[in-house]
Amino acid sequence: MDSGRLFEDRECLIVKLVAENNTQMDIVSKDKRSEMMSNIRSTNTKPELVVRRLVYSLGYRYRLHCKDLPGKPDLVFRGKKKVIFVHGCFWHQHQGCSKASIPKSRPDFWRLKLSKNVERDERAISSLTRLGWGVLVIWECEINFLDLPKRILEFLE
Repeated sequence: MDSGRLFEDRECLIVKLVAENNTQMDIVSKDKRSEMMSNIRSTNTKPELVVRRLVYSLGYRYRLHCKDLPGKPDLVFRGKKKVIFVHGCFWHQHQGCSKASIPKSRPDFWRLKLSKNVERDERAISSLTRLGWGVLVIWECEINFLDLPKRILEFLE
């Protein structure tokens, strides 16, 4: 069998398998996808670093990712009993934000995974509030808003 015919048969088989399973194939290998996903950081993200620099420039000092508090808040102001979370719009599903869309590949998996993130966030915020802590959530898409310094100042006053 010539290589052209073999390629067509293989391509046809892949199309059939995709149609039968009603799933989309990933364009990178499983190992490469795993490597790419492992590079996604949960702390010290660019939005978090921007907020930290802003808060520091406003004269406030804070602790980072305190494990003894529910949800390990990004910035903790123990003396004021206040915390700030800096959420990525995709990972924490910011309502109404264009960055919060569900991927087209494996949508059931992503819906479940992201909804668990949202539920965990709600539990952490609820627990902190019950413990008497003030909570401010800053979304990734709000980082460049001009009123962000004012919001932070009002929250920390």
